[in-house]
Amino acid sequence: MGYIEGSNFDAVFTDPMLPCGQIIALHLSIPSIFFLRGIPCGVEAEAAQCPNPPSYVPRMLSSNTDHMTFTQRVKNLLISSSESLLCDIAYSQFESLASDFLQRPMTMKELLSHGSIWLKRVDFVFEYPMPVMPNMVFIGGINCGQKKPLSQVRDLFGGGRDRLVV
Repeated sequence: MGYIEGSNFDAVFTDPMLPCGQIIALHLSIPSIFFLRGIPCGVEAEAAQCPNPPSYVPRMLSSNTDHMTFTQRVKNLLISSSESLLCDIAYSQFESLASDFLQRPMTMKELLSHGSIWLKRVDFVFEYPMPVMPNMVFIGGINCGQKKPLSQVRDLFGGGRDRLVV
């Protein structure tokens, strides 16, 4: 910690799935940049204060689509309720670590609420659209393999220009 404190870093770039980087960022009072796909219990949406109504946004691993029946909405609500319980159990060790290290009570939601920028590795081509806050930036597609270059075709509307097919 002495080396980190003496290095005068400007920010912490971390994956909040394991919040150790965020604990260090709070200790050093510097901004944190989160790089993540998502946290299974959905605490990132709650921490960032994103609207995340379980009656409209399908929960991870629920197999629901964005067009849900009443029964699927109830199932989604139950999954959402159980997520907070599972999150409390999974992150209780980090909450006690943060509370001991920062010498004040901390919850996972409070830890993540200090994130400055959220770089989300999702793409709405593969995911369902969801409401997000202005400090959330989608950088989807970074996990995709290298594709063939776009081919050139003749302009179908006249003019004879070549253009790329997207």
